[in-house]
Amino acid sequence: MDEGSGIEVDIYLGIIFRTTVIYLVIWFLFRMMGKREVGELSVLDLVVSIMIGDIAVLSFEDLEKPFIRQTIPMFVLAILQITLAFASLKSVRFRYFMDGQPLIIINQGKIDEKAMRRQRYNFDDLLTQLREQGIIDINEVQFAILETTGKLSVIKKSEEERSESESIPYPLIVDGEVQEENLNKIGKNHFWLLHQLKKHGDTKVKEISICGYIDGQFYIDTNETKK
Repeated sequence: MDEGSGIEVDIYLGIIFRTTVIYLVIWFLFRMMGKREVGELSVLDLVVSIMIGDIAVLSFEDLEKPFIRQTIPMFVLAILQITLAFASLKSVRFRYFMDGQPLIIINQGKIDEKAMRRQRYNFDDLLTQLREQGIIDINEVQFAILETTGKLSVIKKSEEERSESESIPYPLIVDGEVQEENLNKIGKNHFWLLHQLKKHGDTKVKEISICGYIDGQFYIDTNETKK
């Protein structure tokens, strides 16, 4: 075997060795940091995970650098995350500072637009996460809480409080914008919608967060911040 081939073999063996060690190191570090599902990672967990992944990639870019130097930052990050996690367990105030607080998005059936704005959480996000939980009518919701992980926890109204109809609700206005496609689906037009809003208090379109229509009944939630 010539010298060039020997060097190439050494490079491949080095890559195999580093891949194996990095895999074991990352497995060990995440075991140390505790078990969490990907969707339940806090901001701190997510940042540490991304940084560890980036450092792992960098360790393959320059095989000439001592391998131990490239793994030390990963251990430092893991120790930092564990330290901050213990501090969060000891102090509620510190935990809220690091991870934020859960926010009530819907309270007693009323949408809190200010809370949504603080989290840069829009109505499409809200409707999507409600549909993911099998909720197509916002009237079914008593409370909706946006968790620090970004997950929406929903408490439904009791059976007595819900509408007995199982018809599909049509959002006609979302965040101040008329949904022309849904108007067409129910065989109505823009002028009919404005007339109905006038009958329900002459509410302006731009002031409405959600306007839904089901079985001839309207559900209107106004945006208090736009009045």
